[in-house]
Amino acid sequence: MNNTAVNSTPAGSLKDVPRVKKRAKRWESPIAGYLFLSPWLIGFFLLTLGPMVMSIYYSFTDYSLLAAPNWVGLQNYKEIFTQDDVFPSSLRITINFVLFTVPLRLMFALAIAMLLNRKIKGISFYRTMVYFPSLIGTSIAVSILWKNIFSRNGFINDFLGLFGIKGPSWIADPKYALGTLILLMVWQFGSSMIIFLAGLKQIPTDLYEASSVDGAGKFRQFVSITLPMLSPIILFNSVQTLINTFQMFTQAFVITNGGPVKSTFVYVMYLYEEAFTKFHMGYASALAWILLVLIGLFAAVLFGSSRFWVFYENEGGKRS
Repeated sequence: MNNTAVNSTPAGSLKDVPRVKKRAKRWESPIAGYLFLSPWLIGFFLLTLGPMVMSIYYSFTDYSLLAAPNWVGLQNYKEIFTQDDVFPSSLRITINFVLFTVPLRLMFALAIAMLLNRKIKGISFYRTMVYFPSLIGTSIAVSILWKNIFSRNGFINDFLGLFGIKGPSWIADPKYALGTLILLMVWQFGSSMIIFLAGLKQIPTDLYEASSVDGAGKFRQFVSITLPMLSPIILFNSVQTLINTFQMFTQAFVITNGGPVKSTFVYVMYLYEEAFTKFHMGYASALAWILLVLIGLFAAVLFGSSRFWVFYENEGGKRS
C-alpha cells in the first residue's frame, strides 16, 4: 500500500514544494505588508496628513485662493486674539452649546438604553426605530424639517394652540433659537445609545442579584453598580460627543443661518464664512487650528478627571 501511494504521487510534485515555500516567504516580507496597506496609506497621506500640513502652513500666511500665499507669521493668530470681535462671541456661543448639549445627550441616551435593555417582545424593532433618526440626523432634509417644526406656524405651536397657548417663533427669537439646535443634537442620540446598550449587556447580573439580597433598591443599584461599570463607556461617549458637538455646522447653517442677531453663530459657521465667503483661507486655517487646540483642551480635562470617576474592572475594583 505504501509503495502504491508513493508511486501514485505525480511526477515533479515533490520538487515543487521548495518553490511554494520560497513563494510564501516572499509574501511574508515587510514589503508585502506595506503593499497591502498602500491603499490606506495613500489615502492617509493625500487626504488627511497632507491637508493638515498645508492647513498649518496656510495659517501663517495671507492666502485667498486667488493669489500665492504670502507669509505673515503669527499675524493671523494675533489678529484673532486681539482685534477680532466675532471670535469671542462665536466661541462663547459654541462653548454654551457644548456645555448644554453633551450632558443632555448622554443622559438621554443612557435613559433610553436602559429602557431598551429589557427582554420584551419586539425589542429589536424598538431599538431599530429609536436608532433610525441618528442615521439621517445630520442631513439637510432633517434640518429643514426641524426648521418647519419650530417655525411660527409649525407643529410645536399648533400643538400648543390646542391648549390655548400662543408659542413664539422659536428659531426667530434669540432666547430660543440656540435651544432648538440643542434639542436637535440631543435627538440624535442613537449612536451613544447603542454603545451604552452594549455596555449594559456586559454588566454581570450577579451584581444586581447580590445587591437585591442586601436590600438595595433600583436607584442604589444604578448609582453603585450601573454607573461605575459604565464609566469607561461614559468617558468614551463624552469625548466622542464633545468632538462632534464642537464641529456642529449643518444644523445651524440650514435652520438659523447663524441668526437671529448672531445668537446661533457658532464657531464653525464663522470659520466657514471666513474661508468660503470672504476667501480668507489663511485666517480660516488659523481658526481651524485654534478649534483643534480647544477640543484637545476639553478632551484633556475629561481624561485628566477620569482617574477620579472612571472604574476599570481589571484593576481589582480600584479607580484609575
